[in-house]
This record gives sequence, C-alpha cells and structure tokens, in this order.
Amino acid sequence: MPARIYRPAKTAMQSGPAGNARMWVLEYEPVAPKRPDPLMGWLGSADTTQQICLKFATRDAAVGYAKRMGIDCQISDEPRKTIRPKNYADNFSFSKMEFGRF
Repeated sequence: MPARIYRPAKTAMQSGPAGNARMWVLEYEPVAPKRPDPLMGWLGSADTTQQICLKFATRDAAVGYAKRMGIDCQISDEPRKTIRPKNYADNFSFSKMEFGRF
C-alpha cells in the first residue's frame, strides 16, 4: 500500500510556529475511490487504511517507520517559507493616503 509522508501547512487558527505544523504525517493513499451507499447515499469505502494518520516528530522517524513496516512511501518536501519584510510605518505612508474621502 502506498503512503505519503508530508508536513501539513498551518491552519488559519495558528499564527505561531508551535502546534501540529511541526509534525510529520504518514497517511495511506486511497486504494479504491469512495462509493455512494445504495440505501442512504452517503459516501463510504471498505478501505480502513484511509482512517490512519500517524504523526512523527521528524522526517527521519517517519521514513524509518515506513521502511521497518515495508510501506512504499512518497516523501513530499517541506514547502519553502517566504517571509516578506513588513514595516508598520508603511501603513501611514503618503503614497497610501486617499484624498477626498471622509
């Protein structure tokens, strides 16, 4: 069963570097697509590995676990952070002023 190892992005509720964004996640790829249930119409699958989400502190720990268990894995690199320098004084610069609005 193929799996993927990645580092999830921060949620909209996180502003600092702490939290779940620091963990590496191992999730199994779906083997079969979800099908609608004929009685209720809900989507479902017989594949229970889609419910497994393992978290690791480091990338090496996740890769080591996958190798020990014989799991084929695809590793997604960490996205590059681009921090744009901001200056509070730019909020009040003359070029941002709009004249004629009261």
